[in-house]
Amino acid sequence: MPVELSAGIDVQIAEGSITVKGPLATLVQKLNPLVRIERDGSALTFAAADESRAAAALSGTFRALVANMVQGVSKGFERKLNLVGTGYRAQAQGASLNLSLGFSHPVVYQLPEGVKAECPTQTEIVIKGADRQRVGQVAAEIRSYRPPEPYKGKGVRYSDEVVALKEVKKK
Repeated sequence: MPVELSAGIDVQIAEGSITVKGPLATLVQKLNPLVRIERDGSALTFAAADESRAAAALSGTFRALVANMVQGVSKGFERKLNLVGTGYRAQAQGASLNLSLGFSHPVVYQLPEGVKAECPTQTEIVIKGADRQRVGQVAAEIRSYRPPEPYKGKGVRYSDEVVALKEVKKK
């Protein structure tokens, strides 16, 4: 399947890397010699360089990575987190995120470059960025401070996550 390039997106294939520039960001990905990339007008096609299984697998992987890069530089990615629990709050301040998660101290999370966080309410966090891997990693790191527990469901969870609650032990 080819990756379609919309207007305003510039792709440069250099020796060993591919660069995708768009209105939101510029992303660079190293290439593997087992994958051949060809440009046909406004589309990129990916093919295995030889007949090995690794080359076939990597061609699909690089196709997905470049498709995510194209979507990231044009539309961007976002991940939503909800804080569930009494007194759990979040506040975005520049390049840091202040979290009150029931500990004796506030948790200050420094956001990496290219990732932004917004807090529409005190119990919601929206993480935005052009790099899908970074956005997902930041969301996972914030969630890891207080993952949802199975008895009351308190903690940091993804907005689309369903927490299966356990029944309390009975005597």
